[in-house]
Amino acid sequence: MIDINESVMQFLLAFVVVAPLLGAAAALLPAPPGLKGKSPEQAVLRHGVTVTGAVLIAAIVLALGFDHDTPATAQRMQATTDISWIPALDVRIHLGIDGISLPLLVLTALLTFLCALYSYFHLPSGPSPKAFVALVLVLESGTLATFAVLDLLLFFLAFEMVLIPMYFLIARWGGEQRTRAAWKFILYTLLGSVVMLLGLLLIGLRAGTFDMVALATDNHPELTTSVQVVAVLAVGIGLAVKTPMWPLHSWLPDAHTAAPTVGSVLLAGVLLKMGTYGFVRILLPVAPDGMSTFAPYLAALAVVGIIYGSLACLALARQGAKGDLKRLIAYSSVGHMGFVLLGIASMTPTGVNGALFANIAHGLITGLLFFLVGALKDRTGTTDLDTLAQETGAALYGRAPRLGGLLAFAAVASLGLPGLAGFWGEMLALFGAFDPADGLSRPAFLTFMAIAAFGTLLTAAYLLVVVRRVCMGATSQRESPALADVRPYEFAAWTPLVVLTVVAGLWPKVLLGLTDPAVQQLLSGGTR
Repeated sequence: MIDINESVMQFLLAFVVVAPLLGAAAALLPAPPGLKGKSPEQAVLRHGVTVTGAVLIAAIVLALGFDHDTPATAQRMQATTDISWIPALDVRIHLGIDGISLPLLVLTALLTFLCALYSYFHLPSGPSPKAFVALVLVLESGTLATFAVLDLLLFFLAFEMVLIPMYFLIARWGGEQRTRAAWKFILYTLLGSVVMLLGLLLIGLRAGTFDMVALATDNHPELTTSVQVVAVLAVGIGLAVKTPMWPLHSWLPDAHTAAPTVGSVLLAGVLLKMGTYGFVRILLPVAPDGMSTFAPYLAALAVVGIIYGSLACLALARQGAKGDLKRLIAYSSVGHMGFVLLGIASMTPTGVNGALFANIAHGLITGLLFFLVGALKDRTGTTDLDTLAQETGAALYGRAPRLGGLLAFAAVASLGLPGLAGFWGEMLALFGAFDPADGLSRPAFLTFMAIAAFGTLLTAAYLLVVVRRVCMGATSQRESPALADVRPYEFAAWTPLVVLTVVAGLWPKVLLGLTDPAVQQLLSGGTR
């Protein structure tokens, strides 16, 4: 930790949220002649790398200046900005970070920078690069704002802000059936958001404030148990669609399959986390009685998602199924996010910490997987598993050993190998289900835990099948075309994800030491 003045921290947080939006506007302007380089397209792509790089540096400095030494009993929001916006409704421009939001803020800044860097060398085919860079920056701004705002209405606006850029990234730069996938994405998420807005309005109008900190820490007798139950149902549906929770997940495989590589990375690595973050930031502290009522149902749907996602992946991975590798990884996200929801449903510090850890681990590992699958498609022209598994298919260990090794690394990290980031979050979520919060049925949660644990075996099964089929295979019987190994720009974009996956796996205290005090405070409802 470094000692940074509070006013500087406030500026850094405001910069992190606003800079991508200003950068998006600037990306649409003509480039000055001295900055065009070889072409205007190169200039705007360089602009995207510069803006996202500046945001990442600001986020890292913000993390270095974060006060880790404050006891849990005295935890408070840091780098706060609180300005009245709509006095009649007590809506405020309220920004702040704690141990829950800071890791997600840094993850978002990192993944967006890596996507901008990757796109600088390998821009997906489509319309104007100016529009592409502007959309990525708007998407980054909305996501960062979601994790930084502390007002319910601002949260909703930021939550919705990401939909339009992601829609156009899929619809204009995507692959086959991109229009259908983009429409399915926007319709599902918009319908969920309408219901969520009603729940947020119910909470804010009944309590007399939309301020998340006040709602979480002050006593609000107006929020009776019946009001909380209705609010959790309404808000939870909107958050569950974005997570996505089974059975509201069906937009995700289509969106991932059609999206360009960077779209898939940002969708899996960042956007899905907005839903689970809403459960932790809003519903757990503001409506604990309502959450307690729905927790068993949330846990049940979570474990169904774990098993369903794994079985879908096994069906796609089998020989002759014509399974798409991007679609398989999308279904795996349904299972992995099920562990996050199970940890939240336990309503215990252990389970919620596990959920937050699994969020970050999933962003790192699945982001890397989508990068790798995108590179594989660029080299082979396909993500069809049967084609990749043929004698003249990928056979990555022999034809591109570094690429094959990275794919195997990401697969074993995703299946939860001890020593890598994927292990801790899922294990802690299971521990949370083993001993849930008071008032929840322990026999029911023990059953959920057992089912989820069986899901980890299924996860290992389909990921190992994928590695065997794509990475292994003979290449000597028939002449195989050359297959490029990892290129320098790919190495630069993927190395941070590999390093952080190992660091988080070997040294989980780095993340758990940050989240635990905030989680303890959030669940206790004490004053910040």
